[in-house]
Amino acid sequence: MKEIVLGVEGMMCGMCESHINDAIRNKFPNIKKVSSNRKKKETVIQSEDILDKEDLNKIITEVGYTMTSYDIREKKKGLFGR
Repeated sequence: MKEIVLGVEGMMCGMCESHINDAIRNKFPNIKKVSSNRKKKETVIQSEDILDKEDLNKIITEVGYTMTSYDIREKKKGLFGR
């Protein structure tokens, strides 16, 4: 499983977080999980596949925010990474 961490500027409230999460879910319906945190200025997406950086940037921009970074990490599955 991949964990994609996006830096996102401009989120001010819980509705901002929801707008971003909903926009990403609508574009990529097969993702496992998406969550945004305005205090950390980031959105974390869990997916089996790597999501295209340019597609994500376009989505974030269309809903009125700015993507500042894009990082992919391998997420361990199960208890203790097994």
